[in-house]
Amino acid sequence: MLELKNITKIFNAGTVNEKVALDNLSITLEDGDFVTVIGGNGAGKSTMLNAIAGTFPVDEGAITIDGTDITKLPEHKRAKFIGRVFQDPMTGTAADMWIEENMAIALRRGKSRGLGWAINEDDRKLYKSMLKRLDLGLEDRLSTKVGLLSGGQRQAITLLMASMNHPKLLLLDEHTAALDPKTAAKVLAITREIVEEEKLTTLMITHNMKDAIAHGNRLIMMNAGKIILDVKGEEKSKLTVEDLLKIFAKSGSDGAANDRMLLV
Repeated sequence: MLELKNITKIFNAGTVNEKVALDNLSITLEDGDFVTVIGGNGAGKSTMLNAIAGTFPVDEGAITIDGTDITKLPEHKRAKFIGRVFQDPMTGTAADMWIEENMAIALRRGKSRGLGWAINEDDRKLYKSMLKRLDLGLEDRLSTKVGLLSGGQRQAITLLMASMNHPKLLLLDEHTAALDPKTAAKVLAITREIVEEEKLTTLMITHNMKDAIAHGNRLIMMNAGKIILDVKGEEKSKLTVEDLLKIFAKSGSDGAANDRMLLV
């Protein structure tokens, strides 16, 4: 479903501030893979997601989604392939618009549009049905401005919006990092339910090693723009936080201490 082949991205090339963010990176995701991605600060995790989403062009390599080469496609033309949830709950929604208006925009993401009413009763029934599965009481608040909701509620809605058109690829960029532990656990549970029920191919970045082990069928660790660990199945299920910390230490990653602090 996703193939990154020899991807390289260098920021500020040829200057004293040159930074190799992705170093000849290659990875293949099968249809339905739920991959958790960990790594220290500056390991290249978010840069990899941004490269896939088209936030910036890569310097070398090719990006393919479901057999389509999207390497040269601008970000807005990748919308029909990709759903994304960011770390900041404020990013994925329009605060001054109603819940149903936000969902209407998401429903038409990547599609051609014409003139006509954006929301009809069938749409509202769909939105209510989708919101009910969140168990947050939002199905009866379609005309509430999203900016009045809590961070967890907004992130849960953003997750619905990112997945409602069954994208080829779902990108989750530390989407629970800004939430309190209880809310983060709730959003993660919703994430797991949606990904498994919809069989979405998913890349989820997290700094929490426990979450990385507990979720998904495959775990990747990055350092200095490269993949230094790629495990799945029984091998992944047997991993412990201590195992991951040892691998961090062996890799020489200067982000291990930061990750250790985020285990609480």
